[in-house]
Amino acid sequence: MYDVIIIGAGVAGMSAALWCNELNLKTLILEKAASPGGQLHIVYNPIKNHLGVEAKNGKELCKIFLKQLEKRSIEISTLSTVSEIDPQKKRVFTSNGKVFESSFLVIATGVRRRKLNLEGEEEFKNKGILLSGKKDFGKYKNKSVCVIGGGDAALENALILSKVCKKVFLVHRRDAFRARREFVDEVLKNEKIKVLTNTVVKRLLGTKRLEAVLLENLKTGESLCVDVEGVLIRIGVQPNNELFREKILLDENGYVVVDSNCETNLKNVFAIGDIASPLSPTISTAVGMGATVTKVISMRV
Repeated sequence: MYDVIIIGAGVAGMSAALWCNELNLKTLILEKAASPGGQLHIVYNPIKNHLGVEAKNGKELCKIFLKQLEKRSIEISTLSTVSEIDPQKKRVFTSNGKVFESSFLVIATGVRRRKLNLEGEEEFKNKGILLSGKKDFGKYKNKSVCVIGGGDAALENALILSKVCKKVFLVHRRDAFRARREFVDEVLKNEKIKVLTNTVVKRLLGTKRLEAVLLENLKTGESLCVDVEGVLIRIGVQPNNELFREKILLDENGYVVVDSNCETNLKNVFAIGDIASPLSPTISTAVGMGATVTKVISMRV
C-alpha cells in the first residue's frame, strides 16, 4: 500500500516523485521502459528553453534529472508494464501479475509519435526511416530524403537535413503550415527543400531498403513517385491512453481532462505531463504539473 502510485517516469513523473519524497509521501513509480526519462531519450536537439538548465540533448538533461533523484530514496520500478488500472479503487495491475494499491493515483503516461500506418513503415525502420534529422544527420549526406509533416518539428528537421542532403522533399497534407513563421520563411527560401502541400504519402517503396515514396495530391488526385533514401515522419503525437479509455474523462483528441489541480473527473486520480497538456507539451509544463499535483495530494493526506 502506497500513498501515491505514479504511472510513467518521464519528466512529469520524475518531478512528482521528487516532490512526493520532499513531502514524505510513500511513493512508487511504475515505468515500462528500462530506464526513466520518457521522451527525453528521443530528443536529439539542444534544449535551451527550460529555465535554469541547458543540455545538448534530451539524454543529457535526463542524466541531470536522474542524478537529483538518485540522492533520495525514491522507489522506481522499471520494466514494469501496467496491464490494467482500477481508478476507482486506485489499484494498478502489472503484466507480471503484481498488484499495487494507493490512496492517490497519478497518470503520467505521456504521448508517442504518430505513425503513417503504411505498409513498410516497420519493415524499413533503420533501413530508411529516420529517427531524427539531428541524430541521423551524417547518414544522408548527398542523398535525397522526404520529411512528412507541417509543424515546427517537421520544418526544423527539414532545415537540418538540407545542410547535408542533396534534396529534401517536405510533404504536408494541408495547404498551409502550422509551424512558426521563422521556420516557414527559412524553408520557403531554401533551394534544397521542395515543398509539396496538399499532398499525402500513399506507399513506401523498396526491397531491402527504402527506395522511393508514392505521393498523391489531394486536390488534383495526381500521383507522384519520388526517389528518396530516407523518410522522416513528424505528423504529431497521440496520447498513451489505452489503460484508461472509458474509465476516465478524455477530450475529443484522447487527452485526459483535468482541472487546475491536475485532477481528473475521479477524486484523487490525477494526470500530469503531456497526457494532460496538449496545449503546452513542454519540459517546463511537465515539471510544474508534477509539483502542483503533489502539493494538492499532501493537503489531503
